[in-house]
Amino acid sequence: MRHLFALAVLVAAAAAPVMADAQDSRPVLGAGRGDQDQAREGVKAGRQVPLSRVLAMLAGRYPGRHLNTTLGETGGHAAYYVQWQMSDGRVVVFVVDAESGQVVGRQGGG
Repeated sequence: MRHLFALAVLVAAAAAPVMADAQDSRPVLGAGRGDQDQAREGVKAGRQVPLSRVLAMLAGRYPGRHLNTTLGETGGHAAYYVQWQMSDGRVVVFVVDAESGQVVGRQGGG
C-alpha cells in the first residue's frame, strides 16, 4: 500500500512541471468525464485523433505503460497530456497535439 502511495506522489510530481513550465500550454484541470466527452466530440467531428491511436503510437516508440491523460491546450490547439511510465520506472508527460497526433512536448523522465 505504501508503494502505491509513493507512486501516486511521483506521478503528481511529474505532472506539476508541465503545468508550471509550459507558458503557452494550458492543461484542463479536473480531468475526468468532461474531458472524455470533449475528446469524444472532437474525434466524432474529425477535429481530433482518437486517444487510442495516440497511446498506440507512444507504446510503439516508448516501452512502458499509460498512467493518465488530461485534455488541455497548447499553442492554441487541443492537446493530450499523457503521463507515461517508461520501462525503467521514470515518469514522462508527453504533450501530444490532438489534431495531428504529433508529440509537441515532453517533460520529466530525466
